[in-house]
Amino acid sequence: MTVVAVIAKECRPGRVKTRLSPPFTPEEAAVLAAAALDDTLDVVAALPVDRRVLYFDGDAVPDAAAGFDLLAQSPGELDERLAHLFDTLGEPTLLVGMDTPQLTAEHVAAALGIGDGRDAPADAWLGPAADGGFWALAMREPDGGVIRGVPMSRDDTGRRQLERLESAGLVVGLLDELTDVDTADSAASVALAAPGTRFARLHRALTGGRR
Repeated sequence: MTVVAVIAKECRPGRVKTRLSPPFTPEEAAVLAAAALDDTLDVVAALPVDRRVLYFDGDAVPDAAAGFDLLAQSPGELDERLAHLFDTLGEPTLLVGMDTPQLTAEHVAAALGIGDGRDAPADAWLGPAADGGFWALAMREPDGGVIRGVPMSRDDTGRRQLERLESAGLVVGLLDELTDVDTADSAASVALAAPGTRFARLHRALTGGRR
C-alpha cells in the first residue's frame, strides 16, 4: 500500500463521541476524541508509505496532521463518503478511522506489506471492530463501488463489507480486531490496552483511573 488515509471530523463538543456523555461532559468527550485522533495521526505519520491523507470534515485541522495531504470529506452518508475517497485515490490505499488510539504499525503491517506482513498478499484487507463494524479498509486497486450501499454503523457492517469485497472477486485478508472508542466502557478498555497513548493519559486524568 502506498497511501494511508485517516477519516476524521473536527473534535468539537456535542459533535464527536456523544455516546461518552454521560459520564463525560461534551467538552471532555471532545478532548478525548482529539487525543485519539492525534494518537492515530502520530502512528500514520511514522509509517513507511509514500503519501498520507487526512480525509477531514471540519475547519480546525489538528497540528498532528502536519505533512498530511488534506482532503475535505464529500457530502452524503458514510458509505458514500468512503466510496468517494476510494474513487478519488488511484493508488493502493489503506483507510483507518480516528477511534482506535491503540493502533500500532504492527496492526496494519499486513495491509502495507511491511514487517511480518511481507508474505501475506491479498487484494483487500479489512480490520474488524469489536462492535461489528470495521476500523480499517485497504484495497490494492481502490474501487468505491464495493463500499457504496453497504449499511454503516450497524452490528453487521463489518460482515456486510466483507461480503461485498468477496462478492467482487477480491481475495480479502483480515487484520486484528480492535475496539472503537464509542462508549465509556470501550474508552476505559482502550485506555487500559494502550496506557502510553495521549488518549490513555487524558482518560486517567479525567477519571482518576476509576472508570
